[in-house]
Amino acid sequence: MSIIKETIRAFRIILVIWLLTAIIYPLFILLIGQSIFPGSANGSIMLNINAQPIGSTLIGQGFISERYFHGRPSAVRYSQGRKAQPTGISGGSNLAPTNPELKERIFKQVEEFENENKQPVADLIYTSGSGLDPHISLKAARQQIERVAQARGIKEDDIIPLINKYLDGRFLGVFGEPGVNILRLNYALDLQEINRQQN
Repeated sequence: MSIIKETIRAFRIILVIWLLTAIIYPLFILLIGQSIFPGSANGSIMLNINAQPIGSTLIGQGFISERYFHGRPSAVRYSQGRKAQPTGISGGSNLAPTNPELKERIFKQVEEFENENKQPVADLIYTSGSGLDPHISLKAARQQIERVAQARGIKEDDIIPLINKYLDGRFLGVFGEPGVNILRLNYALDLQEINRQQN
């Protein structure tokens, strides 16, 4: 008789724990997130002036045009459509430092910088751990100003304020390094160009 009572008691405990951890707690967190941080809770999706999603400010995008600032190299392959979304999962390439494929890719990128008489910048050569880092360093952004200004036919001084505007500081003021959010910066450049054409 006591075994049956203990079994029923155990099932009740399991049911209560399941209700708390699988239903009540997730719903509570969902409500808090949607009411206090709706943008972040929904993936930090950035919309254009037509209210269409153009990407997430939390995920690196595959910009290849000379008119845009380029982000970090990624092991993830991005689709080349307007909605530049990754076609793979996040993660690094997992290539060892001695892997010939990794060395070849790095040497090729270094050579491209040297051909342009520019000092190679680490975050434009090496991938991030996640493969989806949306930021580049201030140094990497500054190195691309001349190319972007020439491609867009504008002055470099028109770009510098935008770089400063979209420079995110250290997390909690302590962790990591300041970085420029590439999606925000590139979209601001597009808006700036639209405004110039309208005026």
